[in-house]
Amino acid sequence: MKLFPSLSALRMTRRRMTALRVAIPAAMLAVAGPVLAQVTVTAPWVRATVAQQSSTGAFMQLKSAKAVKLVSVSTPVAGIVEVHEMAMDGQVMRMRAVPALELPADKTVEFKPGGYHVMLMDLKGQVKVGDTVPLTLVFEGADQKRETVQVKATVKPLGAAMPMDDHGGHGGHQH
Repeated sequence: MKLFPSLSALRMTRRRMTALRVAIPAAMLAVAGPVLAQVTVTAPWVRATVAQQSSTGAFMQLKSAKAVKLVSVSTPVAGIVEVHEMAMDGQVMRMRAVPALELPADKTVEFKPGGYHVMLMDLKGQVKVGDTVPLTLVFEGADQKRETVQVKATVKPLGAAMPMDDHGGHGGHQH
């Protein structure tokens, strides 16, 4: 019985180990199936509030390599978080909550005052300039698989790019 393997036996073992290091991760990826495309979030910000103000908006740009939809947003600073759309209805700007927002493949969807935005309602305290607001965005692909993206949004001054009034023209919408 040999206690030490031959040099050629060691080389064969190393080749097998190298082959396994490549084959195992590749097999695991094949079993996992297609992975949801990473959604890119750029320039996230939240509008500051004054004392006793109960709601504000969050804004950003979203882009995904594959078509997905934004199905929910949450944050610890607000009791209610909704994605809203603002659009003209005749001569009146109306805002409404949308249950999900489609993100077409390779197209930027901009959340901005006067358009799509995230409403943070039932605020747990004042949101001050310089604060950072954590947001959790959940996206769903055509295959029903979900991806969660954590975002840190910087709080900008109250007057930052405000449309119409201090709350973006909610009209008769109740919070």
